[in-house]
Amino acid sequence: MAQASGVDRVLMKGNEAVSEGAIAGGCRFFFAYPITPQNQILEYMARHLPEVGGLFLQAESEIGAIQMAFGASAAGARVMTSSSGPGISLKQEGLSYLIGARLPVVVCDIARGGPGLGNIGPSQQDYYLATRVAGHGGGHCLVLAPASVQELYDMAYEAFDLADEYRNPVMILGDALLGQMMEPLTPKERRTDLGPAKDWAVGGPRHGRPARLANSLYAFEPDLEANCRAIQEAYDRAAAEITRWEEYGHDEPEVALVAYGTSARVSQTVADWANDEGLRVRLLRPQTLFPFPYAALKALGQRVRGVLVVEMSMGQLVDDVRLAVEGACPVRHFGRTGGVLHSPEEVLQELKGFVAGL
Repeated sequence: MAQASGVDRVLMKGNEAVSEGAIAGGCRFFFAYPITPQNQILEYMARHLPEVGGLFLQAESEIGAIQMAFGASAAGARVMTSSSGPGISLKQEGLSYLIGARLPVVVCDIARGGPGLGNIGPSQQDYYLATRVAGHGGGHCLVLAPASVQELYDMAYEAFDLADEYRNPVMILGDALLGQMMEPLTPKERRTDLGPAKDWAVGGPRHGRPARLANSLYAFEPDLEANCRAIQEAYDRAAAEITRWEEYGHDEPEVALVAYGTSARVSQTVADWANDEGLRVRLLRPQTLFPFPYAALKALGQRVRGVLVVEMSMGQLVDDVRLAVEGACPVRHFGRTGGVLHSPEEVLQELKGFVAGL
């Protein structure tokens, strides 16, 4: 892609948008292994990363890719890797090492149906995988949840700044439908300023900096505890500074919908239809899944008679919604799985049945 003017609209596929957003945001190293439905990310990076002096390397495995990302990040580079659910599972140990060493990296998960190899249909079954852990030891990725091709681009562009700011991996959680759909977007100029100097980067005197160590091994227990506390302080700061959500629909709702990503697009249509029929509905769409907008959902739960959670899984996001609502009103889950997408008609029917029973 040629250098963007900042105002021109372009038509791009989601996988291409997240790739171009990453390049524009300063990504200069990309390591990954092919898996459908995100292979266009590798193809785009192979073709366009060299335009900015960057390096693409197809690793021998997902495990190899995340360890290569560790090395590039430790040296101070802006680096990204991508995969789908089975590959993200294989990257978990490397993500834990990155968190323990407090190294920034961007990870894109274009989720597919599971468990196991499943299929290549759209899914939100990676919610737990993305939000609950990054490997062992209690670490987390900061998790962004786009719902459009434009947001895939924008979140990829911003993710490198967030990773650097909190010295932690950032995951962009999309799905097969978002990755494959085409929509117009407004790109930004590709950055040449790649952020402030990193006083923790390794390299030694031949790179003009002191000898340093990137490490996640702390044999002395108080040292490991101190590192864990520093990581948690970064999470607490992120919760105060970057928790994001979007609300849509009636200002005086009687019932709420909660959904993210592709499911939120369907739910927005449902909110419009319901409001047209006199059923007052408000949609809350989390844009960050970790940190999660607990306070916003708690406040909404106190204003409505019930909350319907729409997601492409048998129930994962709904757990965080129930934690947020704290029993203020009933919470009901409506899930499809196996790569099956909700239709607006069936969600509206489920919503009406839910309200009738309140």
